[in-house]
Amino acid sequence: MSQHADTAPPAAHTPATPPVDALIVVDVQSAFVTGDGAVPAAARLVDRTTDLLARARRDGALVVHLQNDGPPGAEDEPHTPGWELHHAVESGPREFVIRKPYDDGFEETRLGVVLSDAGVRAVAVCGVMSEMCVQATARTALARGYRVVVPHDAHATQDVPAAPGISEVVPAATVSRVAAYALGSDAEVTVRAAEVTFAGPAAG
Repeated sequence: MSQHADTAPPAAHTPATPPVDALIVVDVQSAFVTGDGAVPAAARLVDRTTDLLARARRDGALVVHLQNDGPPGAEDEPHTPGWELHHAVESGPREFVIRKPYDDGFEETRLGVVLSDAGVRAVAVCGVMSEMCVQATARTALARGYRVVVPHDAHATQDVPAAPGISEVVPAATVSRVAAYALGSDAEVTVRAAEVTFAGPAAG
């Protein structure tokens, strides 16, 4: 181990990142965080998203809950128990629920308008699934010029099943790490949820 690593301060003392002015909570729906279909890290995910929501609300950031509309028969088919949002929504001018038909939370939704109208410049993205809806939404946010933070302990997914002749099971934690890394150097993907700070958006 290098001398730098030996003398580095504990992670708890890592300086907080600059504030973001919006929190996007992606598909934290009952089907994905409760019961037999829950992601392996569901308890940790819910703990982190609960904390992020509480602090975003306290500090005046915009909060957007994305809610995926799955196809008929899917575990997140609209108006089934699995489709329901896990976190209670606090109704008001700073908190929105936006239903989406595709992985990308911006595609054929009003997410872009909501962020623009509020004067948002930086977003934190959390939720499920890391390599699908979280990555797709974060990637479009980057393309639209937002500063994007994807806290590494606040998104999750399922294991990739083994495929004969291709690979053994790919653990969910590995899938999540690769999904975030694939966003490139413009996204902040090694920040812990506890290090994310919030502020209210500037005027639009």
